[in-house]
Amino acid sequence: MSTLVLDVNETLSDMSPLGAVLERHGVPREVAATWFASVLRDGFALSVHHEAPPFAELGRQVLRRVLAGHQPTADPEEVVEEVLATLQRLDVHPDVADGLRALAADGHRLVTFTNGSAAGAEALLERAGVRDLLDRALSVEGLGVWKPHPDAYASAARSLGTDPVDLVMVAVHPWDLDGASRAGLRTAYVDRGGAPWPASFRRPDHVAGSFSGLASALRAASR
Repeated sequence: MSTLVLDVNETLSDMSPLGAVLERHGVPREVAATWFASVLRDGFALSVHHEAPPFAELGRQVLRRVLAGHQPTADPEEVVEEVLATLQRLDVHPDVADGLRALAADGHRLVTFTNGSAAGAEALLERAGVRDLLDRALSVEGLGVWKPHPDAYASAARSLGTDPVDLVMVAVHPWDLDGASRAGLRTAYVDRGGAPWPASFRRPDHVAGSFSGLASALRAASR
């Protein structure tokens, strides 16, 4: 069986409540997606120089800048803190808990690997009632780089004491899977949205529409 390395933000966690927080303060809910994409962009850029800060720190900086283009009905700093607090209280997508149970029952080792905090990933799965299924919670914290920098995946492999080829990166983000593939990992795409795969990226080894579907896909591939 495989060691499955699970991305956290959006792959496991449902981030839609962040948009609801913004909307409650007079900011279009779509701004949440703009903010998240901007955080990733800046984290990727700083990773080139090995100077990427913790996700929460950069997230706070970026959200202040994003909100400057809008007029929230509350103090912008209060909105920033509420969004970041909500980020720490998110729940998993509906398919995640049962899917992880199926994967664990099939003998797969489950590990999270996030550009956020390891503690946040553990708390997320604790709220979902599946923390006991998790073998390790890994993060890029302290590395100075975020996924998809190759050093991030190499660090995960070292932490797990295994070769990259023995790991399967699981994510909803093509950029994460492309980076993992180029670093020597195998990959599994959880395609909840059905968007076309970016032609410039390496194609994933496995594709499923949900975590339960991923369990079935991996079973079929092992026959």
